[in-house]
Amino acid sequence: MGVLDGKVGVVTGATSGIGARTAEVFAAEGARVVIAGRRTDEGEALARSIGDAAVFHRTDVSVEEDVAALVDRAVDAFGRVDVMVNNAGSPSHLTGVMDVERSLFDATLSVHVTGTLLGIKYAARAMRESGGGSIVNMCSVAGHAGGYSGLDYSVAKAAVAHLTRCAAVELGEYGIRVNSVSPGFVLTGIFGKGAGAADADAADARTDGLRHLMTDMMGAHQPLPGIGETDDPAAAMVFLASDAARMITGQDLAVDGGMLAGRPAAVMLAERARIAALVTGGGPAET
Repeated sequence: MGVLDGKVGVVTGATSGIGARTAEVFAAEGARVVIAGRRTDEGEALARSIGDAAVFHRTDVSVEEDVAALVDRAVDAFGRVDVMVNNAGSPSHLTGVMDVERSLFDATLSVHVTGTLLGIKYAARAMRESGGGSIVNMCSVAGHAGGYSGLDYSVAKAAVAHLTRCAAVELGEYGIRVNSVSPGFVLTGIFGKGAGAADADAADARTDGLRHLMTDMMGAHQPLPGIGETDDPAAAMVFLASDAARMITGQDLAVDGGMLAGRPAAVMLAERARIAALVTGGGPAET
């Protein structure tokens, strides 16, 4: 038996990356899943690979009618909605506050914040009718601290974290739990897309080429060694969707290798050693 046996889940942004893996793990744990995203070929292929427990519904989460239709499809296909994973996102635009383009900033907020709000709105209506459920929103370490992503993405994820809390305190009386997950650096195509890759499929396919670079980069920021895989946040989604989390709401679960806890102690000690070398040796510290 799986921990999600009998449940019906909807996962947005599920045609690649964390969303796709979450849909697969939900199905493996016994849930029936509606896969949502804008890329029809990829979504339908994923649904076929999962089997009868999955269907695909093309959805742009920034369009309210699309999100309403998505929830209706889940109810029509499987009778109810027990879990809503608001995972759909877009890469950040790496511009600072003095150079930000209003149209790009608004577009990012439309997907991440408005899209999440709409997912909560329509899923909560369906869950209220069936007696409750679990909503899990995709946040990020970038929503808790600056310097990990672009301005637009970071601000949007901060808004998602607070939206999660606001929805949780409102929807609890209906038996609806609302939580979020904040991954750290997880190896997906979003980094290639954010760096300017024009072909989304190519960015998704070339993540292994980034593994060594990103693992090396994380050494200065992440106490646990290595880099996150899509299985890591997917496992957190399963937990928050399951009955094991029945008394958890309004929380953000960081799956970040300890990034938000602080820098690795070894990094701090190495810096102090360089300072000590400069002070005691009377010359420039070795690098």
